Amino acid sequence: MNTPVIGVLALQGDVREHLIALAAADAVARPVRRPEELAEVDGLVLPGGESTTISKLAVLFGVMEPLRARARAGMPVYGTCAGLILLADKILDPRSGQETVGGIDMIVRRNAFGRQNESFEASVDVKGITGDPVEGVFIRAPWVESVGAGAEVLAEHDGHIVAVRQGNALATSFHPELTGDHRVHALFVDMVRGDRAAESL
Repeated sequence: MNTPVIGVLALQGDVREHLIALAAADAVARPVRRPEELAEVDGLVLPGGESTTISKLAVLFGVMEPLRARARAGMPVYGTCAGLILLADKILDPRSGQETVGGIDMIVRRNAFGRQNESFEASVDVKGITGDPVEGVFIRAPWVESVGAGAEVLAEHDGHIVAVRQGNALATSFHPELTGDHRVHALFVDMVRGDRAAESL
């Protein structure tokens, strides 16, 4: 059976929830903190949390450059909320010292949907997800201001882009790992399976 090994960058944020969702989507899920752990996974989830903190810790733990290299080489990556910011090629309002992994030709705005007390849930139609809309949990969520020609918009909410894919990189403004609906994670697991199959040809 083609069971991919998928890591969750475990420096800050809702790591446990992603590990559970990936396991429910038939992947072997592991926390990743160091370069040697990154080298052992087929794909990686960048969780929610605080994007500036995650980027600084990634540099501190020596994982930022290996992650950039693997993402450029085509390793599947999926970012939620802060993870979406980390996958952006450009941030409109970056904090001092904030770096990104990059990989998606998009411009993002941090905390665009408001502060913590303005968090909300909304039904989101996501391209590639069959059945009912996905219930999106938006917590200090960013949105995508614009995308380049290489990026595909998968979902919008209230006129703003909230899910994007470019090649093997997937990103959502919202947190599907908090709802018990594992279809977005299953979509990512299928992306990783497809990547592994292509490598074995």
